Amino acid sequence: MPTSLPEDRIPVIVGVGEIVDRPKDIAAGLEPLALLEQALKRAETDSGAKLLGELGSLDVVNFLSWRYRDPEKQLAERLGAMPAHCYYGPVGGESPIRYLHEAAKRIARGECSVAAVCGAEAQSTATKAQRAGIDLPWTPFAHDVEEPKRGAAFQKPMAVTLGVFRPITVYPLYESATSAHWGQTPREALAESGQLWSTYARVASENPNSWLKKNFTPDEITTPTPENRLIAWPYTKLMVANPTVNMGGAILMTSLAKARAAGVPEDKLIYPLGGASAEEPRDYLLRDQFFESHPQNAVLNAVMDLVEGDGKKFDAIELYSCFPCVPKMARRTLGLGPDVRPTVTGGLTFFGAPLNTYMTHAACAMVRKLREGGTLGLLYGQGGFVTKHHGLVLSRQAPKQALAQDTSVQAEADRRKGAVPEFVTEASGKGRVESFTVIYGSKGDVEHGVVMMRTAGDARALARVPASDSVTLAHLRNMERTPVGSVGEIITAGDGVLEWRVG
Repeated sequence: MPTSLPEDRIPVIVGVGEIVDRPKDIAAGLEPLALLEQALKRAETDSGAKLLGELGSLDVVNFLSWRYRDPEKQLAERLGAMPAHCYYGPVGGESPIRYLHEAAKRIARGECSVAAVCGAEAQSTATKAQRAGIDLPWTPFAHDVEEPKRGAAFQKPMAVTLGVFRPITVYPLYESATSAHWGQTPREALAESGQLWSTYARVASENPNSWLKKNFTPDEITTPTPENRLIAWPYTKLMVANPTVNMGGAILMTSLAKARAAGVPEDKLIYPLGGASAEEPRDYLLRDQFFESHPQNAVLNAVMDLVEGDGKKFDAIELYSCFPCVPKMARRTLGLGPDVRPTVTGGLTFFGAPLNTYMTHAACAMVRKLREGGTLGLLYGQGGFVTKHHGLVLSRQAPKQALAQDTSVQAEADRRKGAVPEFVTEASGKGRVESFTVIYGSKGDVEHGVVMMRTAGDARALARVPASDSVTLAHLRNMERTPVGSVGEIITAGDGVLEWRVG
């Protein structure tokens, strides 16, 4: 489609590349830097043009399976490139989408003409090698490089004490609160999760780059078994992200002018039209409630406004899928029904969850999907504990307007935020359940329950439910009636930790 915009300021995705490494011999497994290099070279091959040597912008998604000193510089050296913008970012599942968006803005500003975003993990090989006592012939592990900050670094001590400081135990708090807010029984909420996850599994089974190519029925996903144990109520193993994979992905972007000059076929060109971003506080206990995310809503509403002003709809979407509550929340904000096809990739359980870089693969899958047909695609990435949100719209058609540079919708998210309750660690009397989960051990046994509650003075507190309190645990796990909103007794245990029991 003709455009009146200067072609050297129109960013366009020209190549995507992925690699999945399943070594028969553990020691033959590729390290993350090698996976990154291979993914980028495959993206260049996909474009049909020689562009890597002209990289002006290189973003490397944070990886956790191996530690390097300045991995972005090591990668650039492997590629024979000297990008002016060479960046290795912090932890965040939304970061691939953010980097794509920022790279597109860089091209739109005329700061560079070739950009790449890439990410990789080799957690499967790293874990197997550690268990087998094998020294991998990789770039030496950089022990002197500080470990990247993750969720626990930002949480209150009591959250850490009670075990609700990891994604697997925090997201269930949103699961319980949202389903109660939507008027669902726990059984109805679980059924929705199972159906949604079964759709992700079906898409993964058709994706040649996925780690787990197997269809699962909703019941197979939601029913606890020895192989599919409960991890944190109500999530089983098949309802959570699977990080034990070896994968690399890359996206290559340039200007429309350079793409055409290099002879990239028109049917390969996919255009970023724009997007939006917003965040919650890193400490999840500083949020006003847990039945919706104001930043998520602001981001998704903004990306809908980008396309619906022209009366258009998305032909394909990728809704971040670390845990079921995230796409369940997102599809409601987008006004989509429970029969939605929420992915072009397969999800973090079935496609695989190379930690922060799943959305790199989702972007690759979306580019392929749009090349096959359809016009508009939505990539929605999320990081932290429903913390960081970024949406990006891709199109087969060239934009009519210059790519916007100011794309934060933080002000709108903050405007919607209600009063945040005081967090306390001392309380007595009655406590009303705001949300909850039950944490399980590796053999499927209950370790303890955790109730997020409001005190008589409407402060927020976390409380333990001991594994021995079968009555309260049964109340929390009642499939026919949510315990959210129920009132019980607050007790201070011998170790000073608050406990909650139904009564």
